[in-house]
Amino acid sequence: MLTLETLPRQINTGDIETIIVAFPDLQGRPVGKRVTGPFFLDQVLEHGIEVCNYLLACDVDMVPLPGYRFANWESGYGDLRALVDPQTVRALPWQPGSALVLCDLLKLDGAPVEVAPRQILRHQLERLAGHDLEVRCATELEFYLFRHSFADASARHWQGLEPTSGTIGDYQLFQTSGDEPVIAAIRSQMLEAGIPVEFSKGEAGPGQHEINVAYDTALEVADRHLVFKSGVREIASQKGRAATFMAKWSMANAGSSCHLHTSLWGASDGTPLMAPAGSEGSDSGLSVVGRQFLAGQLAAARELAWCFAPYLNSYRRYTPDSWAPTAAVWGEDNRTCGFRVVGDGAARRIENRVPGADVNPYLALAAAVAGGLWGIEHELELEPAFVGNAYQADDVVRIPSTLPEAVELLAGSALAAEAFGPEVHRHLVNTARQEWASANRVVTDWELARNFERI
Repeated sequence: MLTLETLPRQINTGDIETIIVAFPDLQGRPVGKRVTGPFFLDQVLEHGIEVCNYLLACDVDMVPLPGYRFANWESGYGDLRALVDPQTVRALPWQPGSALVLCDLLKLDGAPVEVAPRQILRHQLERLAGHDLEVRCATELEFYLFRHSFADASARHWQGLEPTSGTIGDYQLFQTSGDEPVIAAIRSQMLEAGIPVEFSKGEAGPGQHEINVAYDTALEVADRHLVFKSGVREIASQKGRAATFMAKWSMANAGSSCHLHTSLWGASDGTPLMAPAGSEGSDSGLSVVGRQFLAGQLAAARELAWCFAPYLNSYRRYTPDSWAPTAAVWGEDNRTCGFRVVGDGAARRIENRVPGADVNPYLALAAAVAGGLWGIEHELELEPAFVGNAYQADDVVRIPSTLPEAVELLAGSALAAEAFGPEVHRHLVNTARQEWASANRVVTDWELARNFERI
């Protein structure tokens, strides 16, 4: 595997020519610069690169947005320093001769950029470490493959697109074998990139796939997620296919989720802490701290919903009987609930089924930790497990069903302000409100078809 120690030799032999120096933006995408190998060793490795701070104050279209204190036209959109995290060097097999390194963002005076997604997650992990705890986690990503290239899909205005399969391939081996040239390439090249893929399978929509990556510590998992999504799109594109991580590309098909698995471990001794120990009994099958951690995530589910569903399209996913949850309740191995508890012993864990595949992994994991910590610090009691079909329940708390509802819950959240800090909270709220404002500046095809003639 490529490491910082082996990198100079591989640059000198010409095996590695280009270093992609990157960091996650607010949408959870890698942004940065490509630099030559010798320049990376001579300058960038120690000093980093400079980037414009607008990259943390723009939308998915790279349009600078109003309302931010951190970066704006009035302050002139100055520079930040992206400093290399030496633990993040990895080869990119789908870009021969290239390696990737991720960075942390600093102001020019050396202070960390608190609104940077990596730093937002780091802050929550530092808070957790103050309790001698760490979280280990995994993100289960689903996506759709299409017979078209990205260029063809764009030329069609994303209409009339054909998934690579005409039937649902959930766990089906024959249907998914047709996509093996793409999926096998993803599995093998991710392994070469140091991303430990466990398996792939068909999912609940035609042309939909899930590829699972092994669990690890939170920052490592978020970094893998970042590289994985980018790599999937690039590998698919090289094979003439388009892959989308939209939460809901079509109302006729299942949405794409990012089930978020979290468990608590002792930071100093590596002891798994979610299951009851020794004589400690529990109807929930969780330890005291495990119950508090889950109770906190449940308590925060509505207020922090935007961190799991950041776009207008994200909320299309939350429909009854769709495998996407609508209820903020927990159940024992119950897929109708927003939070599903599974496993035993060291594998005992919480599966948060709320996030879609469009999440920023750093913000989603930060929200999961922030909610869990709220439960631990306030010693919240865990409600009994929900039994039955949570889609049909009348007396349960519901996940926000629209973006504006989630935005206002986030804006009014004392939990979010305390956990993230006032500046980060304000930055995230402005990001959420600007996304809703952007959506309201568009007349959709549905509106035209419904209203052009008939009203």
